[in-house]
Amino acid sequence: MTWRHEWKHEINASDMAILRQRLRAVMQTDPYAADGKYEVRSLYFDTPEDKALREKIDGVDRREKFRLRYYNGDTSMIYLEKKSKRSGLGHKQSARVSADEVRSIMENYCRWMMDSGSPLLKELYCKMKFQRLRPRTIVDYTREPFVYAPGNVRVTLDYHIRTGLYGTDFLNPAAVTIPAGDVPAILEVKWDAFLPSVIRDIVQLEGRHTSAFSKYAACRSYC
Repeated sequence: MTWRHEWKHEINASDMAILRQRLRAVMQTDPYAADGKYEVRSLYFDTPEDKALREKIDGVDRREKFRLRYYNGDTSMIYLEKKSKRSGLGHKQSARVSADEVRSIMENYCRWMMDSGSPLLKELYCKMKFQRLRPRTIVDYTREPFVYAPGNVRVTLDYHIRTGLYGTDFLNPAAVTIPAGDVPAILEVKWDAFLPSVIRDIVQLEGRHTSAFSKYAACRSYC
């Protein structure tokens, strides 16, 4: 299991313009991005007691969250993901799921997951059954991703963050989402064992410090 380091910085439009110039000069655009960016739609899960939300707000050291995700409106490529945090490090597991399987999950028809052959789907089934984990809200945003091979570095600029409020119509491209209040854009920097100094230097911005910003928590502030 590979645990990755992660920095997050809340940034403004001026910061983004500066960072775009710096990042394009040193890093490569993610090859999966169209015109340098893509649209992300996620559906986050939580318990009736808001376990994932509360652990994030309370700064619990060991925590996890489940989500479904697809990109650029393409529901033929959907992923179930589990994000785990431990001592400031992050780890992500993922499994491909079909649109029909997503519909089954959203309708709480889940026994098939135990026969799926996927450990991640089996884990989600157990947590839906015993912790009553359920879909809670849609989170939409635009992402500009950059990659750098040494250190397996990935830098992203995330903005136009939108919330589905109580909506969970994840597969419907016309599902209504609204701006998540006055939330900032987010710079994320992720790497494995080391962060090359050239990347460390270009992502430094005066007056910006590492934050614990969560898109899910920001979008749940409305529901």
